[in-house]
Amino acid sequence: MQLKELFGKKKKYAPIPNEGAKIDVPEGLMQKCSQCQKIYYQKEWKKNLNVCPNCGHHHQITSYERILHLFDEDTFNEWDKELISGNPLDFPQYEEKLDKDRVKTGLNEAVVTGEGKIKGNRAAVAVMDARFRMGSMGSVVGEKITRAIEKAREQGIPMIVFTASGGARMQEGMLSLMQMAKTSIAIERLHRERGLFISVMTNPTTGGVSASFASIGDYNFAEPGALIGFAGRRIIEQTIREKLPEDFQTAEFQLKHGQLDKVIPRDEMRDTLATILEIHQVGGATIETSTRV
Repeated sequence: MQLKELFGKKKKYAPIPNEGAKIDVPEGLMQKCSQCQKIYYQKEWKKNLNVCPNCGHHHQITSYERILHLFDEDTFNEWDKELISGNPLDFPQYEEKLDKDRVKTGLNEAVVTGEGKIKGNRAAVAVMDARFRMGSMGSVVGEKITRAIEKAREQGIPMIVFTASGGARMQEGMLSLMQMAKTSIAIERLHRERGLFISVMTNPTTGGVSASFASIGDYNFAEPGALIGFAGRRIIEQTIREKLPEDFQTAEFQLKHGQLDKVIPRDEMRDTLATILEIHQVGGATIETSTRV
């Protein structure tokens, strides 16, 4: 044995693992921002309401997470949770897909409705959830939103809707498209009785939802960066044969062109809504709105 073998240099660094090596990181511990690629602990991410602390990008949030953030503790009462979609057109594999989404999301449909208090102010709410069939509006989604609007009108309380949808649900055909008219008529009844309707558009709000109830609020708000529009960019560009602006169909673009009243960051939403609800309350009764004739 040579002397240098006894006193060889020690390695300064641990060996680099080969490509097949697996780093054991507990699932769900970390979260990466899809916009800036920064990585955060899941606990920090949830504390920041799924908004990137670095770039401010608003990632999707579940319907129950949003409700938990907005409403006073133990005041939210859910409505019509038991309603589920059928398969009226016998669309192939539609029922199987619905079952998978129920298991994946813990929801029976793509919207949660109910009523509660936001800083002591009563309000009815419908919160859409894009995890369930892309938040598409089928018969049950339209029915739940319509029922919520009707209950708000009957009880004389404001109605708030958070939209997150790809539009009409193709598996239900014309029955899905009918929900555009049904929900809009319910809001018109609310307006005629001077009830308050607040629409908050989140990412994405597109198709039939953007073309119906989402756009006819007394207040039309949106979260930063939300995609809002009817047809997609590519279809519009091919139709008009022009290149669209980079920020086309974003919340900021809509605000600049007068289609929104305000773009509100998620961490400011509760305070903003509470202020509006307080303005429209006198002695516990809702002040009649005068934005419709």
